[in-house]
Amino acid sequence: MNFLRGVMGGPSAGPQPSGADTIQKLCDRVASSTLLDDRRDAVRALKSLSKKYRLEVGIQAMEHLIHVLQTDRSDSEIIGYALDTLYNVISNDLEEEEQDDSEEENSAKQVDDLGSQFTEIFIKQQENVTLLLTLVEEFDFHVRWPGVKLLTSLLKQQGPQVQQIILVSPMGVSRLMDLLADSREVIRNDGVLLLQQLTKSNAAIQKIVAFENAFERLLDIITEEGNSDGGIVVEDCLLLLQNLLKNNNSNQNFFKEGSYIQRMKPWFEVGDDNCGWSAQKVTNLHLMLQLVRVLVSPTNPPGATSSCQKAMFHCGLLQQLCTILMATGVPADILTETINTVSEVIRGCQTNQDYFASVNAPSNPPRPAIVVLLMSMVNERQPFVLRCAVLYCFQCFLYKNQKGQGEIVSTLLPSTIDATGNSVSAGQLLCGGLFSTDSLSNWCAAVALAHALQENATLKEQLLRVQLATSIGNPPVSLLQQCTNILSQGDKIDRRGSKVQTRVGLLMLLCTWLSNCSIAVTHFLHNPANVPFLTGQIAENLGEEEQLVQGLCALLLGISIYYNDNSLENYRKEKLKQLIEKRIGRENFIEKLGFISKHELYSRAAQKPQPSFSSPDHMMFDHEFTKLVKELEGVISKAIYKSSEEDKKEEEVKKTLEQHDNIVTHYKKVIREQDQELEELKQRINTLTSQNEQLQATVTQQVSQIQQHKDQYNLLKVQLGKDTQHHNSHSDTFQMNGIQTEEVSKLKEELEEWKNKHELLQGQLREKDSVIEKLNSSQLEMGTTEQSSQTIKSAGLEHNSELQKELEMLRSQIQLQAAEISKLQMENQKLQNAAADPALGDSGATAATSSELEARLEQEIKELKSEVKALSEEKESLKQHLDSSSSTVAILQDEKSKLQREVAESKKEQDDLLVLLADQDQKISALKIKLKDLGVPVEDEDDIESGDQGDEDEDGDEDEQD
Repeated sequence: MNFLRGVMGGPSAGPQPSGADTIQKLCDRVASSTLLDDRRDAVRALKSLSKKYRLEVGIQAMEHLIHVLQTDRSDSEIIGYALDTLYNVISNDLEEEEQDDSEEENSAKQVDDLGSQFTEIFIKQQENVTLLLTLVEEFDFHVRWPGVKLLTSLLKQQGPQVQQIILVSPMGVSRLMDLLADSREVIRNDGVLLLQQLTKSNAAIQKIVAFENAFERLLDIITEEGNSDGGIVVEDCLLLLQNLLKNNNSNQNFFKEGSYIQRMKPWFEVGDDNCGWSAQKVTNLHLMLQLVRVLVSPTNPPGATSSCQKAMFHCGLLQQLCTILMATGVPADILTETINTVSEVIRGCQTNQDYFASVNAPSNPPRPAIVVLLMSMVNERQPFVLRCAVLYCFQCFLYKNQKGQGEIVSTLLPSTIDATGNSVSAGQLLCGGLFSTDSLSNWCAAVALAHALQENATLKEQLLRVQLATSIGNPPVSLLQQCTNILSQGDKIDRRGSKVQTRVGLLMLLCTWLSNCSIAVTHFLHNPANVPFLTGQIAENLGEEEQLVQGLCALLLGISIYYNDNSLENYRKEKLKQLIEKRIGRENFIEKLGFISKHELYSRAAQKPQPSFSSPDHMMFDHEFTKLVKELEGVISKAIYKSSEEDKKEEEVKKTLEQHDNIVTHYKKVIREQDQELEELKQRINTLTSQNEQLQATVTQQVSQIQQHKDQYNLLKVQLGKDTQHHNSHSDTFQMNGIQTEEVSKLKEELEEWKNKHELLQGQLREKDSVIEKLNSSQLEMGTTEQSSQTIKSAGLEHNSELQKELEMLRSQIQLQAAEISKLQMENQKLQNAAADPALGDSGATAATSSELEARLEQEIKELKSEVKALSEEKESLKQHLDSSSSTVAILQDEKSKLQREVAESKKEQDDLLVLLADQDQKISALKIKLKDLGVPVEDEDDIESGDQGDEDEDGDEDEQD
């Protein structure tokens, strides 16, 4: 504490004796008093003195206040007083009390440095910071708020040291993140300020804060506060977001992957009436635009920038920015920053560049946004910063965009120029700016046109076709010739601004145009005045301002040598080298060439792509041109010192390389075509694969259906087999049992014939019995089917009973006939015996008996024939009835199968409905239980039904009354 004693040593720095004594007594009370109330009163008194007597309170009371924080944590009031006192001592943000006139000025400087010194004392013991983090966790407002302010002040005074202590503290950063969720806005807002100081220039803490859901919370706060219309809280949140994202690739990727870019779109929704923007809204929108630029900055890794650019296009953020760009009434600084933001969102992204080319300004007739911006760039009445922003936007639009470059150059070609002159094209504006009397417009137009030719040899050749009409009656001259004419006559033309600026711009355009384009070099050398002009400029000893022009002239002459194809005899490489050797000198030429890279403005322009100049006079170099100078300076120096033999070898090597490049290009083209064919084939394969899968699914379904049909067929086949076996078993039982007898003479033959007819009748009766049994069995089976067949079955049963009665009658008749046959057999036996014994009767008796028997037999045979005829007729009728019954049975079976299928489907649907109803009942009962637990009255179904019934009764009574 010697440095504090040194501070106190001055006569003016010390307090009044009464104040010093009071502070000492209060410190003694805090240290020695046993009553909490006494210590609290003493700390409160120290707090009231800490603003006026900051040095004395800091020196004498800091240790006691830290001890209070450690021991009296149970009393929030004394802890709050102690934290406020420490804050007053450490912070430099407090308003200084009015000092006496006799106080010296160096005293104020010493007081301003007190904060840093007291902070160093406080954080010397890391436990103090850890203790402060613990107190910040307290929910009590009188503890948490002063703790947040004190920690913020510590970070302001000794940021890196306090950051390191918090970083190594367990859950240190996580504790502070809880401040953003505090419902008290004062603590939440001061928590944002604390995190601002905590995340400054510390990537590790930035990552921890980001992964603690900081983006979500901060964006929620911005939305709650009204986005760009919000107050200073929105500004603080945006500054914190910039700290988290700037130069932190991990957090930028996390921000993009978390879909937070989509949440930025509502920030830029501005209405039609843009008048009267508040200063806070301008500040907020400016920070929002800067935050977008942080995500797409050219200094970020190309992959990260590209993914953010695509996300901004897909979510509509780029479209919203273009709307602001074309809106009216937007403040100038916001418009300028919007142009810069759109520039970096489209830079190097073909999709975004194509969209920007399609944007039209709301004018009559509509004009492309690019044309409107170029009109501002070449208008000398526009602000310098706005013109620089438009140039940057045009450069970003053309960056790695050959399609856009071709569209710009095409507006200069004779075949595409609008003959009517009703609309102004981008090429006409660039030519107008290139040849105007404003040097700044000359420079901007030259640089813009150079970017249209950047790394595009085809367009460099096409631009040689551009012809300009200089004056009436004179023939048109080429654009290249006109540029060299203005360059050689630069001193003779009156211009507003720096003449050097115009010449530098034209020389940069010519160097870009001629580099890597032998045809353009030939056109340039074809003008006999160009080479003498360049050598004359380089050889002169001019002032410091003209040295830059000399260096660019040396570069242009060097490009004419390096990219010379020796097509012009008078300006071959060797002759140009000899010319330099004679008129300038090689060493002098190389020295003049080195003037470019040694210039201070060259170094500034090489740092970043955006043209940012403090004044128009400093606008000399373009960022892309510095890359070209760095690339060509060395090769031109070598080319100047090379001999003709080396040039020949180099040309051979170049030709070989060109051939190799052509071969490589050819193979690249072939590979590209093959890749396209492969993609097409892959698409066809995918299509065929999907079709194949669909067909396989269809085949599988059909196979399953066929298998089902086969199973059904096999079942029917088995059933039919059983029926035929049953029918055969019955038919096999119908066998004829003949009675063999021995007839005597004619009786034997007649009896056999009669018996055969009798047996035939019995067989027919058995067949009728089997048919009736089948009808009975089929009718019994049909009895289990639908009720629709009951009428048919009852009719069949009635007919069956009638047939059974008739059969019973036939059976009784057959039995009688059988008895008569047995009687006849007995009589026949007697006759045989009588024939064998002649003593038993004479021949007359035998003849009489035989005649009687013949008569009886003939009569019985006639009766049997009539009965057989009747039975055959009944048989025919039964067959017809059987056929009709079988057709009816088939129809009923089909209806039965259809009804069974419908019944099965309806049962399945009923089961599904029952399951759904059961689930609904369970959910309803669970919701009723939850509602009852929450105290919401819930009526049971019985009560509701009874209530509904009561309502119906009341309605019925009213109807009766009516």
